[in-house]
Order: sequence, then C-alpha cells, then structure tokens
Amino acid sequence: MADVKITSLHKHYGEVHAVRGIDLAIRDGEFTVLVGPSGCGKSTLLRMIAGLESVDSGTIEVGGQVVNDMRPRDRDVAMVFQDYALYPHMSVASNIGFGLMARKLAKPEIEARVGKAAAMLGIGHLLERYPRQLSGGQRQRVAIGRAIVRNPRIFLFDEPLSNLDAQLRDEMRGEIKRLHQDISTTMIYVTHDQVEAMTLADRIVLLKDGVIEQQGSPLELFEQPRTRFVAGFLGSPRMSFVPARMVGGGGAAGVDLGNGIVMPWPQGRSSGAENGQEIELGLRPEHIRRATAATPAPGIVRRPVQVDLVQPTGSRTYITFDLGKTPVMAEVAAHDAHQHGEEIPLDFDLNRAVLIDPQSGLVLSSRAPSPGQRTATS
Repeated sequence: MADVKITSLHKHYGEVHAVRGIDLAIRDGEFTVLVGPSGCGKSTLLRMIAGLESVDSGTIEVGGQVVNDMRPRDRDVAMVFQDYALYPHMSVASNIGFGLMARKLAKPEIEARVGKAAAMLGIGHLLERYPRQLSGGQRQRVAIGRAIVRNPRIFLFDEPLSNLDAQLRDEMRGEIKRLHQDISTTMIYVTHDQVEAMTLADRIVLLKDGVIEQQGSPLELFEQPRTRFVAGFLGSPRMSFVPARMVGGGGAAGVDLGNGIVMPWPQGRSSGAENGQEIELGLRPEHIRRATAATPAPGIVRRPVQVDLVQPTGSRTYITFDLGKTPVMAEVAAHDAHQHGEEIPLDFDLNRAVLIDPQSGLVLSSRAPSPGQRTATS
C-alpha cells in the first residue's frame, strides 16, 4: 500500500489546458473518488498517475517516490478500465493470471493467487469459461480480479461500471466497496456518476475545468457545498435554485421570492447576505415534505403549492411545482400527491437550505457541520 501526493500538476493537449495546477494528497488505504462532468480532467489525472499520460509540469509521488519518469509497469499500480480488455481466446483463469505469467511467477503461486482473487469476487466457478460465456458483471469481476492478483500498491479505476445496466451497477458498487474493506489498499476511482461517488468514497474530489472545486467526505460536500456548482452536482434529483432577494435582518430576515412570497429565514442562523442583496435559494427535494404536523418546527416554512408534475417511483414520489417563477422538485411519501393540478401543503426546511451569491457562485450560507464531522481539506 502507498499514499499519493500530487503537487502543482499541469497537462496540456495543444491549446487545451486539461489539468491546471492540481495539488492533492491521498492517504494510504483511502478510497478517493475523482468526480466531475465530462472534460473536467479526472480521467487525465488518473492516467497521469498510472503513467499512461506524460506530465507537463508538477510532480506525482507514490509512497514518497517521484514517479514522473517511471514506466507504468514499474509504478506498481493496477488499473481497471471502462473496457474490460479481456483476451477472448483465454479462459477466465488465464485472463486473471496473465500479468503474473508475464512476470514469470511459478505456476503454483499463480494458481493460488488466481483462486484467492476469484473466491473473493465470487467467480471461482467460472475459471474455465471464456469471456464470451460471461455476463457484463462477470467480465468486470474478471477485470478486477486481474488487478487484485498483482497485489499492487494502488488500484486505479476508470469508470469501470459505465457499461453495466442499473442493477448490475448497484451490485458492483457493493462488490468494489466490500473489496476495499477486505484489502484496505489505496484506491482512486474516476466516475461522472455522483451516486457512485457518494456511495463509494471515503473522500470525494470534485473537479471542474481542470481544477479541484472542492474535496472532502461525501456528506461534507453534500451538506456544506462551497459553490453553486458543488451544490448542484451532488444530489439526485439535483438541488433546485430559486432567484430571490434577502430582506430585513437580524431575527426578522427573510427570503423574498417575488409574487408576494417571503420565507422567514431561521432565527439564529446567519444568512451571509445583506438586506436587499440578490441571492439564489438552494433547496434539495428531500428537504421539502408534505406538511403533517399541526405546527411547523423552527426553521420550517409551510406553504400551499399546486402540483404541476407527479413522478411516482414506488417507495416515494417526486413532484414538481412553481415557487416564485421557478420550477422546484420535492420528494414526498408515495401517496402524498396523486395528480397534476392538486393543491397540497408543503414544509420547506430552511435549516437545510443554502443561499448563493449569483455573481460569484459562492455559497453564502450552508448547513452547519454535524457534531464530530471533520472539516474539508482544501
């Protein structure tokens, strides 16, 4: 196992500045997920760690050793790609053990390592089959097994689940997380799927345009986003942003949404905004519920809304309605809303809302950290 330290890393492709001075320290044994939209530089960063892309400037250290000029095979890292890259003419056992055979390890040791990896991944009964005889999930397990048998210092995953259907993605997420718990090796995982990032990571590194927008634990980024981009990227369905204006101050501050709608801001919670300042109110669907209690709790604002769209999922229902002049989505219980045009009372939890400066994109007020929650690492 090993830690990874990246310092002032840059990468250009012609006039495109793909990675822009990234500084990142990944602890030994940590599961770090690099996430962001297409073109943000996450796969380029991973490939530079693997040695598949050259470094224009800056340094990459693995276990305290600078590896910039080291060949990929000498870095002692194992990479799992989006494409399984299995040899079709080889059995599962031969695919898993191919790298060990290339290193001329003894046959008994190869068989022992292949058997152990296959048992760990639940594919021991498939060792004699060929890739064409396997499902997508089984092929991905073989690709992961090929990495496991090498006992590398670091595992690198480049969107390994993107070719699988939804059910298999769910299963494989659990398998990969269980694998990390069992072997505790440093893992760096690239995805554009924020659900994968939230469920897998010890730490999320969210990139945008070749720089780190924010990093921290999954709940930290979810509950304490520093920018509008972070707030909108994490969460499914995504956060709704409502143009507004801050009015009043002290214990009488409120969020004016227009059309005569003013939501009182929770007393004792700083808004970070001045009276009259233009802002955006960020509301997550799960922080809006159908009203049930006789009296709203402190920081909860109750309003009637007219349902515009109903999207049942079985365990819950997503409804869309207009707040001010902006469509907003709420997550309610399965039978809390039934049809377009229905009017229902909703409770808006402003204790969990965020306020954003629309000019800078910075969050002015986000949820306070939970007791014992560590702060973000910049």
